[in-house]
Amino acid sequence: MKHSSEVLIAAPIEVVIPLVSDLSVYPQWMPLVHSAELMGDDSWAVELRAKVGVFARSKRLRMCRTHHDATRIVFERKELDGRKHSEWILEIELQQEGSGCRVAMHMAYGGNLWTAGVLDRVLASHVDAGKSGLARLVCGA
Repeated sequence: MKHSSEVLIAAPIEVVIPLVSDLSVYPQWMPLVHSAELMGDDSWAVELRAKVGVFARSKRLRMCRTHHDATRIVFERKELDGRKHSEWILEIELQQEGSGCRVAMHMAYGGNLWTAGVLDRVLASHVDAGKSGLARLVCGA
Protein backbone atom coordinates (compact mmCIF):
# COMPACT_ATOMS: atom_id res chain seq x y z
CA MET A 1 0.00 0.00 0.00
CA LYS A 2 1.20 3.49 -0.83
CA HIS A 3 -0.53 6.71 0.12
CA SER A 4 0.39 10.38 -0.28
CA SER A 5 -1.18 13.47 1.21
CA GLU A 6 -0.32 17.20 1.10
CA VAL A 7 -1.11 20.24 3.16
CA LEU A 8 -0.13 23.91 2.98
CA ILE A 9 0.78 25.20 6.44
CA ALA A 10 0.61 28.93 7.17
CA ALA A 11 4.07 29.02 8.74
CA PRO A 12 7.66 29.08 7.53
CA ILE A 13 9.49 25.82 6.93
CA GLU A 14 11.71 26.44 10.00
CA VAL A 15 8.65 26.17 12.26
CA VAL A 16 7.41 22.95 10.63
CA ILE A 17 10.68 20.98 10.48
CA PRO A 18 10.92 20.24 14.24
CA LEU A 19 7.35 18.87 14.22
CA VAL A 20 7.91 16.45 11.34
CA SER A 21 11.52 15.40 12.00
CA ASP A 22 10.93 14.02 15.53
CA LEU A 23 8.56 11.02 15.76
CA SER A 24 8.07 11.75 19.49
CA VAL A 25 5.93 14.75 18.45
CA TYR A 26 3.73 12.79 16.00
CA PRO A 27 1.15 11.60 18.59
CA GLN A 28 0.23 15.29 19.02
CA TRP A 29 -0.87 15.64 15.40
CA MET A 30 -0.94 12.28 13.57
CA PRO A 31 -3.80 9.99 14.70
CA LEU A 32 -2.05 6.92 13.28
CA VAL A 33 0.90 7.31 15.68
CA HIS A 34 -0.44 6.32 19.08
CA SER A 35 2.94 6.58 20.80
CA ALA A 36 6.59 7.17 19.85
CA GLU A 37 9.41 6.94 22.34
CA LEU A 38 12.93 8.00 21.45
CA MET A 39 15.24 5.00 21.90
CA GLY A 40 18.52 6.51 20.77
CA ASP A 41 20.05 8.46 17.94
CA ASP A 42 17.42 8.66 15.23
CA SER A 43 15.39 5.62 16.38
CA TRP A 44 11.98 5.37 18.05
CA ALA A 45 9.76 2.64 19.48
CA VAL A 46 6.47 3.40 17.74
CA GLU A 47 2.94 2.10 18.20
CA LEU A 48 0.70 2.65 15.21
CA ARG A 49 -3.03 2.36 15.85
CA ALA A 50 -6.03 2.70 13.57
CA LYS A 51 -9.67 2.33 14.56
CA VAL A 52 -12.46 0.81 12.49
CA GLY A 53 -15.68 1.44 14.42
CA VAL A 54 -15.21 -0.22 17.82
CA PHE A 55 -12.26 -2.29 16.59
CA ALA A 56 -8.64 -1.14 16.63
CA ARG A 57 -5.61 -2.56 14.89
CA SER A 58 -2.19 -1.74 16.32
CA LYS A 59 1.38 -2.47 15.41
CA ARG A 60 4.58 -1.90 17.36
CA LEU A 61 7.74 -1.30 15.40
CA ARG A 62 11.12 0.35 15.51
CA MET A 63 11.46 3.31 13.16
CA CYS A 64 14.72 5.01 12.25
CA ARG A 65 15.25 8.36 10.63
CA THR A 66 17.29 7.42 7.57
CA HIS A 67 17.38 10.83 5.87
CA HIS A 68 17.10 14.36 7.24
CA ASP A 69 17.79 17.66 5.54
CA ALA A 70 16.01 20.99 5.13
CA THR A 71 13.45 19.66 2.63
CA ARG A 72 13.16 15.89 3.14
CA ILE A 73 12.86 13.56 6.13
CA VAL A 74 12.54 9.77 5.84
CA PHE A 75 11.65 7.24 8.54
CA GLU A 76 12.00 3.51 7.86
CA ARG A 77 11.26 0.41 9.83
CA LYS A 78 14.51 -1.16 11.07
CA GLU A 79 14.02 -3.99 13.55
CA LEU A 80 16.94 -5.47 15.47
CA ASP A 81 15.71 -9.07 15.88
CA GLY A 82 17.32 -10.40 12.69
CA ARG A 83 13.97 -11.44 11.17
CA LYS A 84 12.46 -10.17 7.94
CA HIS A 85 9.65 -7.66 8.53
CA SER A 86 7.21 -5.81 6.30
CA GLU A 87 8.34 -2.45 5.05
CA TRP A 88 7.06 0.76 6.65
CA ILE A 89 8.36 4.02 5.19
CA LEU A 90 7.22 7.54 5.93
CA GLU A 91 8.70 10.28 3.78
CA ILE A 92 8.06 13.96 4.47
CA GLU A 93 8.85 16.56 1.80
CA LEU A 94 8.88 20.25 2.67
CA GLN A 95 8.74 23.17 0.28
CA GLN A 96 8.62 26.86 1.16
CA GLU A 97 5.74 28.60 -0.65
CA GLY A 98 5.63 32.31 0.05
CA SER A 99 5.23 32.69 3.81
CA GLY A 100 3.90 29.14 4.13
CA CYS A 101 5.23 25.62 3.84
CA ARG A 102 3.87 22.78 1.69
CA VAL A 103 4.17 19.44 3.47
CA ALA A 104 3.83 16.23 1.46
CA MET A 105 3.56 12.95 3.39
CA HIS A 106 4.22 9.68 1.57
CA MET A 107 3.59 6.41 3.37
CA ALA A 108 4.49 2.97 2.03
CA TYR A 109 3.54 -0.29 3.71
CA GLY A 110 4.68 -3.61 2.31
CA GLY A 111 2.79 -6.08 4.52
CA ASN A 112 -0.73 -7.45 4.47
CA LEU A 113 -1.90 -7.04 8.08
CA TRP A 114 -3.29 -3.55 7.42
CA THR A 115 -4.32 -3.85 3.80
CA ALA A 116 -7.47 -5.93 3.97
CA GLY A 117 -9.63 -3.70 1.76
CA VAL A 118 -11.32 -1.43 4.28
CA LEU A 119 -8.24 -1.26 6.49
CA ASP A 120 -6.06 0.33 3.83
CA ARG A 121 -8.66 3.09 3.44
CA VAL A 122 -8.76 3.56 7.22
CA LEU A 123 -4.98 3.71 7.34
CA ALA A 124 -4.97 6.31 4.55
CA SER A 125 -7.67 8.35 6.32
CA HIS A 126 -5.56 8.42 9.50
CA VAL A 127 -2.61 9.78 7.50
CA ASP A 128 -4.89 12.35 5.86
CA ALA A 129 -6.20 13.40 9.28
CA GLY A 130 -2.62 14.22 10.21
CA LYS A 131 -2.74 17.13 7.76
CA SER A 132 -5.29 19.06 9.80
CA GLY A 133 -3.62 17.95 13.05
CA LEU A 134 -0.28 19.35 11.91
CA ALA A 135 -1.87 22.61 10.76
CA ARG A 136 -3.63 22.99 14.14
CA LEU A 137 -0.43 22.31 16.06
CA VAL A 138 1.59 24.79 14.00
CA CYS A 139 -1.02 27.53 13.95
CA GLY A 140 -2.22 26.98 17.52
CA ALA A 141 -5.87 26.69 16.45
